Amino acid sequence: MHSSDNLLHRLKDLNEIGIALSQQRDLNSLLETILVAAMRITHADAGTLYLHEQEQRVLRFEILRNNTLNKAMGGTSGVPITFYPIQLYDAAGKPNHAMVVSHSALSGETVNIPDAYMAEGYDFSGTKKFDAKTGYRSQSFLTVPMRNHENEVIGVLQLINAQDQESGAIVPFSRDDQQLLESLASQAAIALTNRHLIDQLEELFESFIQLINTAIDDKSPYTGGHCERVPVLTMMLAEAVNRTTSGPLKDFVMTEKDRRELKIAGLLHDCGKITTPVHVVDKATKLHTLFDRIHLLDTRFEVLKRDAEIEMLREGGSEAAGHPSVSPLRGLREIAATPSPLKGEGGVTNDLAVVVGQPSQMASSSIRGGKSEAVTPIHAEYAERIRQLDDDREFLRHCNVGSEAMSAEAQQRVRQIATYQWRDGDGKASNFLSEDEVENLTIRAGTLTAAEREIINHHIDVTIKMLESLPWPRHLKNVPEYAGGHHERMDGKGYPRGLTREQMSVQARVMGIADIFEALTAKDRPYKKGKTLTESLTILGKFKLGGHIDPDLFDVFMREKVYLDYAKQFLAPEQIDDVDLGKIPGVNLDS
Repeated sequence: MHSSDNLLHRLKDLNEIGIALSQQRDLNSLLETILVAAMRITHADAGTLYLHEQEQRVLRFEILRNNTLNKAMGGTSGVPITFYPIQLYDAAGKPNHAMVVSHSALSGETVNIPDAYMAEGYDFSGTKKFDAKTGYRSQSFLTVPMRNHENEVIGVLQLINAQDQESGAIVPFSRDDQQLLESLASQAAIALTNRHLIDQLEELFESFIQLINTAIDDKSPYTGGHCERVPVLTMMLAEAVNRTTSGPLKDFVMTEKDRRELKIAGLLHDCGKITTPVHVVDKATKLHTLFDRIHLLDTRFEVLKRDAEIEMLREGGSEAAGHPSVSPLRGLREIAATPSPLKGEGGVTNDLAVVVGQPSQMASSSIRGGKSEAVTPIHAEYAERIRQLDDDREFLRHCNVGSEAMSAEAQQRVRQIATYQWRDGDGKASNFLSEDEVENLTIRAGTLTAAEREIINHHIDVTIKMLESLPWPRHLKNVPEYAGGHHERMDGKGYPRGLTREQMSVQARVMGIADIFEALTAKDRPYKKGKTLTESLTILGKFKLGGHIDPDLFDVFMREKVYLDYAKQFLAPEQIDDVDLGKIPGVNLDS
């Protein structure tokens, strides 16, 4: 081939290599592409690519290839490079110009040596030891620094033993070889720098996401765990769907870009909670705000018991003098005669409270002289009142703990207790419970009032608003839709947009199941214990039948035992019970 034609062909190769470098996304593959391309266009038999570690001030071996010895290390070879890094400075801080690659890195100069064994000014002792050990003959060397856009040396390409295309003999690297390699090194440095920048930006972005979740975690440790677990479960279910080869979801596939997009959506799905007041997020009991107000009710009960004792003493003195009085709090007797609606619900009954204060002992003793006398009607009435107040206090404590279904009778008893009269710190007669306390203590399920639930639900509006305001690149453009749909329902009764199944992506529907199952099994919530697998799957199955979650995804969730993989990683041992699939509603393992 004529030399000009050969050069033109090599320039064409160089152009194609530049295109290939710009398209390579994996760093190891990119480095390997650079070295292999450099060896090809210069007809080199061997080569090494070094990267400059600026903080350690060394050149680190990244890729090594030797065709004659059939040696491949680093990159995609799977064989680690065991050579020590090359020091650019000695212990005294003096630059190391003795070795060719270190000199090239420090000076930014290309070094072209026809024969290492005859070269002067450089230390090739390591090369000669390598040759003696392997039987190889290192002869011609071409060493080129790789500079980035800021003219910094980020690495070095070193090629060994240029081969004549016709005879195969080892020859020096030509001037054309040097110019081609310098051009390739420049392109490689740009591609490598771009890859580093992209990786750094992606790392920064994920770190920023973690920063948001850390802020939520610091604000509330309960939601912090949720932000960590939902993305994991989301990816577990998505991968299970990706493996599916039959049924309605057999055509669903994910690329690496799709996986990254869904993972980021999972990490950001509750970012709006950063604006949710902590006392709502962490509301462990019905009366909890910045603290549990149940202790205020304890104080009021003590006030009522004190008033009852004063009244008993007063009435006892009046009867002794022949002047019976009428109790202003006789209304308590009517409530005391009402059976406790808690009987049979949690084990708190009127009988339990009798032993709390045991006022009958005091009532059976005479106030005068400490002599034991028969119990008077006034003493009996006082004992009954104390018993009732203690019973009421235990009842309200029970109500304060959120349950899944508070009865109408229990709610009515709270309203009755609210009508007790007591004198507050200003001496003003007031109802025992305020309207706000009644509203909270009569919450039918959970610990949140309707207004507080709206505040919690508003986090998804904030999440969508935050995510839609970001300039997402094309490969992440679906993040707002995936993250913003996890509270929607398949029947259109969800929030915030009331979307139906047909209006949602598979990924958003996957995240909906992950969000629910994590919440059911979570053992770090302030208001409940984590449910067992059987309990959680039973509820999830009912959600399928009720149009809440995607039925096809539920089938995959069950068939692929995604719930069990998740449980082994995150659930407590006592939560992982033996699941009888025949008793789980909606199970269809044949789909």
